[in-house]
Amino acid sequence: MKVILLEDVKNLGLKDEVVNVADGYANNFLFRRGLAVEATPANLRDLQSRQNIRRAGEAKQLAAAKELAEKLTGVTVKIPMKTGEGGRLYGSLTTQSIADELDRQGYEVNRRNITIHENIKTVGTYSVTIRLHTEVNVDVQIEIVSV
Repeated sequence: MKVILLEDVKNLGLKDEVVNVADGYANNFLFRRGLAVEATPANLRDLQSRQNIRRAGEAKQLAAAKELAEKLTGVTVKIPMKTGEGGRLYGSLTTQSIADELDRQGYEVNRRNITIHENIKTVGTYSVTIRLHTEVNVDVQIEIVSV
């Protein structure tokens, strides 16, 4: 019997996959636990429409990420920090401070998507990577200035 999985099922398949299983397994396990529905023409049409909607949403997110990446390309973010002798920072630069400064400049970026490649402990210019989408990364210059 062909069924459409409503959730990921271990050793069988992922959500929204159409798989062929034994009738007893489908009736006694998958259907009773709400893990699958029978692959009727109506259910297959519903699956197709859900997949089309999901693809359109993913395409929209990718386009928005690419647009933000274009805006961020070439941007230098100046972050003022307290420094001691020799330009050494009190504390260190965090992804939250970078995200806050980007937000002040009008770029909404989640701090969890920012990667600092090295420990930043002195005044200077550094490069960080921002992951905007699974397919879109952008490098941004961070300039640490003394207050």
